[in-house]
Amino acid sequence: MKNILLADDHLIVRSGLKTLIENYIAHSVIDEACDGNSAFKKIKEKDYQLIILDVNMPDTDSFGLVSNIIAYKPNANILMCSINAEEIYAKKYLQLGAKGYLSKASDETEIKTALVNVINAKRYISPGLSHAFTEDILGNKSSNPFDNLSPREFEIVLHLIRGESSSEICQALNLQTSTVGTFKTRIFEKFHCNNIMDIHALAKVYNIIPLA
Repeated sequence: MKNILLADDHLIVRSGLKTLIENYIAHSVIDEACDGNSAFKKIKEKDYQLIILDVNMPDTDSFGLVSNIIAYKPNANILMCSINAEEIYAKKYLQLGAKGYLSKASDETEIKTALVNVINAKRYISPGLSHAFTEDILGNKSSNPFDNLSPREFEIVLHLIRGESSSEICQALNLQTSTVGTFKTRIFEKFHCNNIMDIHALAKVYNIIPLA
């Protein structure tokens, strides 16, 4: 039997993916979760051959969730699933240990490829993302400064773009004030920015849209 966890806050998305999974993966047992806390609780209680995580769930720090899962179960096969641009977000989740990033706009063939690859502990990288990686390596396009951020730095940038204060970021990410201050300093240095307005300007240039 293949134990699979499907975590998404939308019932209609879970139902659709569940049907596809049952078509593609024989003898699958599918558990469901609607947020990060319930997903992590199930992961601690049961071994899953495939964990599908929606990037944007209520009251869920998805970057932190992936980090916690990998820390608790280093061999977890995690497939991120999102409507957000993979060229911007996928690299961060792959750096944290996820094995793939699937756009919810993918066609059925891509969905099947992603599911089968990740459940067999293989990486899934879409043709579009593979092309982006190749372009980066060959230096055929200008470097995106957001790619130079660590996953945690990138996460904090998203909070800053949303206009959150340091205290709000501390509460959301369960970090000390001094820690957030250190990360902000590093971010400003990497961006050669002096204030939040400069970061907002960069975000517009590189089409960085924070998760809702």
